[in-house]
Amino acid sequence: MSIKTWISSGFRRRALCRGMRNMVESQRLQQKHAKGRGARFVYDELKREILTLALKPGSPLDETSLSGRFAMSRSPVREALVRLSAEGLVVMLSNRSTLVAPIDFAGFPRYVEALDFLQRINTRLAAQNRTDGEIQTMSRMANAFDNACSENDYLAMSATNYDFHMAIAAAGRNPYLERAYGQLLAEGRRILHMHFEYLAASATEHLLSPDHYDMIDAIRARDVLTADKLAHNHTRHFHDRFVRFMSANYSEDFDFDLSTRERAINTDT
Repeated sequence: MSIKTWISSGFRRRALCRGMRNMVESQRLQQKHAKGRGARFVYDELKREILTLALKPGSPLDETSLSGRFAMSRSPVREALVRLSAEGLVVMLSNRSTLVAPIDFAGFPRYVEALDFLQRINTRLAAQNRTDGEIQTMSRMANAFDNACSENDYLAMSATNYDFHMAIAAAGRNPYLERAYGQLLAEGRRILHMHFEYLAASATEHLLSPDHYDMIDAIRARDVLTADKLAHNHTRHFHDRFVRFMSANYSEDFDFDLSTRERAINTDT
């Protein structure tokens, strides 16, 4: 073999090796991206079902069954469950089983207490520190919430409500209070879903209210005391309405007066 042929063949071998390495790397990246998309899809679907209560609190989430349902391996399913666990929507137990997180109704008064404190302080800070651009963001989020209400889309309502209040928190310029507030709002989205459902079905309650726009006006005017008062009232309205939802008497149209029925039977006989 001539030196020229040997060198040429060496170049071809190295080129072939580089091509194989590039192909393997490309396949690895494609698998990684596919896995990322798969995990995101599972996460989005399960989160939607949990927030809308299609998956009831305490329901088991079996990785094998979910893998079959979504037609993918257990790795992206596991990744989605870990992410949901970090958001407090599922509970991963020590025996490797996973459940939809329960809703702590007994702790609701303490939840509202914490929500009230964080809502008030973040709204006060927003009134002190806001920019004109942040006021525009709040108005856009308030409009998005109203649009979701007009379409009776509870999932969109809870999402846009979250976005509105987080826009206020961002304007407050305290990332620690903003993060704590965001976690509390996220934990309460299933309760909020039931709250919206009750309002939509009620003959006396209304989904839409001027609360969001009143808060924006106070923040725009840098009126800290009014912003604080409105934030507190907003929390109290949520609390009072949810308490009415929990105590709703769905049997008020039925007559269980046995004495009336007995009298009617005696009259007929």
